[in-house]
Amino acid sequence: MTSTTPAAGRPIEATVYGYPRQGQNRELKKSVEGYWKGRTTADALRATARDLRRTNWRQLADAGITEVPTGDFSYYDHVLDTSVMVGAVPERHRAAAAADPLDGYFAMARGTQDVAPLEMTKWFDTNYHYLVPELGPDTVFTADSTQQVAQLTEALGLGHTARPVLVGPVTYLLLAKPAPGVAADFEPLALLDRLLPVYAQVLADLRAAGAEWVQLDEPALVQDRTPAELAATARAYRELGGRSDRPKLLVASYFDRLGEALPVLAKAPVEGLALDFTEAAAANLDDLAAVGGLPGKRLVAGVVGGRNIWINDYEKSLGTLATLLGLADRVDVAASCSLLHVPLDAAAERDIDPQVRRWLAFARQKTAEVATLARGLARGTDAIAAELAANRADLASRAGSALTHDPAVRARTAAVTDADGRRDRPYAERAAAQRAHLGLPLLPTTTIGSFPQTTELRTARADLRGGRIDTAGYEDRIRAEIREVLAFQEKAGIDVLVHGEPERNDMVQYFAEQLTGYLATRHGWVQSYGTRYVRPPVLAGDISRPDPMTVRWTTYAQSQTARPVKGMLTGPVTMLAWSFVRDDQPLGDTARQVALALRDEVGDLEAAGTAVIQVDEPALRETLPLRAADHAGYLAWATESFRLTTAGVRADTQIHTHMCYAEFGDIVEAIEDLDADVISLEAARSHMQVAGELAGAGYPREVGPGVWDIHSPRIPSVAEAAALLRKGLGAIPAERLWVNPDCGLKTRGWPETRASLENLVEAARQVRAEN
Repeated sequence: MTSTTPAAGRPIEATVYGYPRQGQNRELKKSVEGYWKGRTTADALRATARDLRRTNWRQLADAGITEVPTGDFSYYDHVLDTSVMVGAVPERHRAAAAADPLDGYFAMARGTQDVAPLEMTKWFDTNYHYLVPELGPDTVFTADSTQQVAQLTEALGLGHTARPVLVGPVTYLLLAKPAPGVAADFEPLALLDRLLPVYAQVLADLRAAGAEWVQLDEPALVQDRTPAELAATARAYRELGGRSDRPKLLVASYFDRLGEALPVLAKAPVEGLALDFTEAAAANLDDLAAVGGLPGKRLVAGVVGGRNIWINDYEKSLGTLATLLGLADRVDVAASCSLLHVPLDAAAERDIDPQVRRWLAFARQKTAEVATLARGLARGTDAIAAELAANRADLASRAGSALTHDPAVRARTAAVTDADGRRDRPYAERAAAQRAHLGLPLLPTTTIGSFPQTTELRTARADLRGGRIDTAGYEDRIRAEIREVLAFQEKAGIDVLVHGEPERNDMVQYFAEQLTGYLATRHGWVQSYGTRYVRPPVLAGDISRPDPMTVRWTTYAQSQTARPVKGMLTGPVTMLAWSFVRDDQPLGDTARQVALALRDEVGDLEAAGTAVIQVDEPALRETLPLRAADHAGYLAWATESFRLTTAGVRADTQIHTHMCYAEFGDIVEAIEDLDADVISLEAARSHMQVAGELAGAGYPREVGPGVWDIHSPRIPSVAEAAALLRKGLGAIPAERLWVNPDCGLKTRGWPETRASLENLVEAARQVRAEN
């Protein structure tokens, strides 16, 4: 790149919208869970949170971030924090929240034995879960800006230039759902005029506390929006922007192009817009030019990917930024979204080859990239010549690596035909063959796969890594755990068993560590929900399976029981979605490579005598593109990759799949295209909504809508599970209905697991007797 002219006389801020909350060693997780267990006081928890916030701000400032975010830190979830900020506490939680705000907050998130939590679902198409606001015509909003003002005051007191970040009012309402007992057709957006004065009060409080700017995040506007929703957006920002007692407003969107909402926001009386200019939202650049830019406004340009872990292409980003200089009065540099979605520090990954590690950028590296680009934009490229040269070399290293190109994998993938992705018998014939083969009762019971990952299991893995036990000793512990899990299931009366997955650290990482082309991290923790953190592996190159991955332990489990034991695999779409996936080839090509590796595993499981094989695809719906125009292309390769994984088995081998929290009504056809024999889905928190959606669409196969919400510590009673099961039977006939928990049991303890599954089996017996 040739030297460019600096943005003379223009201030260039470097900023981000949010930062990982957990700390270098997941201190927040440990402190929150310690509080739940009574080992940590509320004051100690608050002190830990304060230290983490201060560390984050210091790291950002040291990296060159000149405007730090506040309000992005949360004990559990930022959408739940917004519900507290606007007083949208469900009736069933108000007494607890009034008695102790912190305990009431956690009760909304997790529930108690007597009170159900808020529903949880994915934050757009990310792997983060938020707590869904429950609203109705009688909802009364009240402003409580305590948390937002306190964090701002804290940052300002430390000498930082700070910008509070809030979920915007339109997105908040579009993410909400009708409260229990409210008509399903109630539109929470109807409450906008009631909510806006509350936001206005919070904004006034923040201004009084010293905020010059406040960011209002409106990512819901990157989805397809109706004219009425766009009109509501215009009204919202006309009202908020028209007040004199407010700070300057920066409205942010990310994850996709803003589209038809861009001219609405460009005309709004706000001082700035923050837009995503990464690959997924590249159209924002042309769209911004088409509306005449943002004269008189600040533009915060998200040119560093906030969701992937690959280094930025500096030359490409500087080219985008140079173009944007002509479209706004002021252009600042940012990551495309909150860095909540990436791990903290790639420098900690000492087990990854140093050259490969230079391809990676976690949160700390991304903040440095943002600062470098801001410096280059402000002072010209000569000011960052060394960084540009190193960046070119790292990009070239990745492009030319043998890790990213395996000729054998590419030849096999190119040879795939349509027939490879189709089973040779229709479902009706397969169902008859499977019933004869398996001999299961009406309303068969099963679990989703994992059983509690006890301290003893984690210790055994740590002892193996640390050399304190040898492989033989470790495997003895795994066999003992499998036998215990099987014995419990047989005693409880479960019909289709699982081996419990005691040898698996994570449902994606376990497989990634055995496939070529993947890299595993040791410290790459990312928040999934609350105190649940995962370490997504890095899908860096072409994928193949050198050896069987699950056959040995599944076969051992089957040798210990006469009942069928499910083989358990993670499907290709979820392997991509829950990894940091390569960005140098189409996702469909990568999915096909993973599917072929898994197809080999399915074939080996069947050959070893496994009659039921579950290929989990919890990410199928959550990875659906945000724009309807992009759905068909995604679903075509997503469903093809699942069928390519499973289609090679005999008719009497039963293929299961599993999906997690999501709205399934708009992908029922794709679920049918998977051609799985049985699908299990999370349904307890949404009160069997998914069963009605599948029935309404005429879904013809077997279904297991969950009757136990495993994301809450509550133990469902027999009556509760039976009531949900009867509700499921109102939509799905008994001969096609399974009985199971919502999800795997990895995060639950043994006492609640035993009690809940025993209640689940008894509920199935009672309802079975009624049919």
